[in-house]
Amino acid sequence: MKRILLGTAFLAIATTAHAEDVMKMAVTTSFNNSGLAEVLLPEIREDLDLEVQLLVVGTGQAIKLGEAGDVDAILVHSRAAEDAFVSGGYGTHRTEIMYNDFVFVGPNDDPAGIEDAEAATEALQDIAAAEAPFVSRGDDSGTHKMELNLWKSADLDVEGFGDWYNAVGQGMGAALNTAAGMNAYILSDRASWLNFGNKADLGLLFSGDPVLFNQYAYLPVNPEKHPHVQTELADKLEAWLVSDRAKELIDSYEIAGEQLFVFNAGEN
Repeated sequence: MKRILLGTAFLAIATTAHAEDVMKMAVTTSFNNSGLAEVLLPEIREDLDLEVQLLVVGTGQAIKLGEAGDVDAILVHSRAAEDAFVSGGYGTHRTEIMYNDFVFVGPNDDPAGIEDAEAATEALQDIAAAEAPFVSRGDDSGTHKMELNLWKSADLDVEGFGDWYNAVGQGMGAALNTAAGMNAYILSDRASWLNFGNKADLGLLFSGDPVLFNQYAYLPVNPEKHPHVQTELADKLEAWLVSDRAKELIDSYEIAGEQLFVFNAGEN
């Protein structure tokens, strides 16, 4: 198995105009790559006079930032990690906000034939059987965790893979760029793929399996662990994220006529 270690994406993004209140939130690279942050942050600033500074990392790193009290809240997409974050006392609670799905992207000529697969696990088995180039996030992100779970469900062990399997240790955008350069298969969230500009000879080849459901949740950091966190601002943001205003913005966000996320706050 080939591992391409390119470092961990860690970016700070803030709104440009001054706001009275400022809080920090760790979000996934897939959320940031989707472009939705550019839609939501100005509206949050306008409605709440609140500047939300985003630390853009994988889910695993976002969890660590929350555990360390380096942010006031996290927005991630890995249910098991989220439940552990709350049960460990690092988060006060978990609120579902929106969902989309994971998709398999690969060369348009589809050398492994995954377009005809009936399940996500079958698609991975086809890729492994063909030893077709595959790019993995390899960064402990929600997408990476999903990919590993799918390989396990397909009765395949990534540790035994050859050079056709490439773990890049990077965010979704960088991993997609690597896949485009290698003409390789990759698991992506649908929003990042639709908003990705350098598609090269890649296309969306497989989707629709219910196991590819991709839920995003908001988790405020527990002030009992870290008294300095801005719980009032985190609660203020949460109230906005589950509001009709957020629903309107999230549900109406489209690229090329395709909706990227579905708001489902209050349905869990």
